[in-house]
Amino acid sequence: MSLESAALSRVKPSATMAVSAKARMLQREGRDVIGLGAGEPDFDTPDNIKAAAIKAIQDGKTKYTDVDGIIELKEAICAKFERENGLSYKPSQVNVSPGGKPVIFNAFMATLSPGDEVIIPTPYWVSYPDMALMAGGEPVFVHTSAATNFKVRAEDLEAVITPRTKWLLLNSPSNPSGAAYTRAELKALAEVLMRHPQVWILTDDMYEHLVFDDFEFTTIAQVEPALYDRTLTMNGVSKAYSMTGWRIGYAAGPEPLIKLMGKVMSQSTSNPCSVSQWAAVEALNGTQAFIKPNQKLFQERRDLVVSMLNQASGMHCPTPEGAFYVYPSVADLIGKTAPTGKVITDDEAFASELLEAEGVAVVHGAAFGLSPHFRISYATSNQVLEEACSRIQRFCAAVR
Repeated sequence: MSLESAALSRVKPSATMAVSAKARMLQREGRDVIGLGAGEPDFDTPDNIKAAAIKAIQDGKTKYTDVDGIIELKEAICAKFERENGLSYKPSQVNVSPGGKPVIFNAFMATLSPGDEVIIPTPYWVSYPDMALMAGGEPVFVHTSAATNFKVRAEDLEAVITPRTKWLLLNSPSNPSGAAYTRAELKALAEVLMRHPQVWILTDDMYEHLVFDDFEFTTIAQVEPALYDRTLTMNGVSKAYSMTGWRIGYAAGPEPLIKLMGKVMSQSTSNPCSVSQWAAVEALNGTQAFIKPNQKLFQERRDLVVSMLNQASGMHCPTPEGAFYVYPSVADLIGKTAPTGKVITDDEAFASELLEAEGVAVVHGAAFGLSPHFRISYATSNQVLEEACSRIQRFCAAVR
């Protein structure tokens, strides 16, 4: 008899975490490895946020809190949505979870029944389909490509909606492609969704503050207010505030849905870390002055990486609108021979050979549902990125 449950047997481990773990293991063994797998800013958490956490500890704010977040943080989240997105919510419409991933997991666990479908555009963040599967749902993929700038077109969305569709999951800017939807593109998708009232929308806006070249970020409930009552707008403090390890994600949506998500939490994680919640209050209410300079640094890194990868033989790297990832194509390298003498059969083989030959750890595109590509996280210093891209150029030049 298998120890693994039927639900867990439907899912696979996170590929991004596996790549980062392998890079760390090789580094411990003394290998010169540059890890470009982790989606984590290299900046430290701002001092005002750390100070708020220390004060919370000193003030004894270390006990259990309300299951889905303290009222002070919910009020800060409501103020953020009003200030930055023009969306009005009450604290009773807000969920705070121990990270962005649990927000999505809790929403799926609260709402999916066997046979319910979750539409997920490709390429997708690795965890989306597996969370749908674990909750009993069925992922349905709507495919994009570099030709559509990795964004779903209205007609493609229309084609995959069925009476069983429960959710559409939209991530903008995207992990892994960095693609971000314009207001007009979201409006076109909203028009499709208006014709299908059974479909709920979950927007993963985690990279909202990491957009470049004067791109204007919008979210779908803001673009089409008629969808407000069936949209869960998700965000968090991980990326913009360099608080990945603090584990605070949040979302706002219809009160009945928020109550169901709280019910899931009441029998699973209970409340997010109390100290992290108070730090997040300061993150949202305190100075935002560091966001623009960080955004500028990430744009410089993007431009560096895109330029250097496009100079690599057999590689094409589109320029993304946001996040801190690029998603280059290695189509011209498939079928060729790596320096080890092994044939590059697919993007997973490309990533494996690159790690072996040059010590650069990247995540292969199949993990994100769209091949033949790979993902680089450029959330590290220019010096490291230059060295990594030089190694990739050297590897590609040696492919025959």
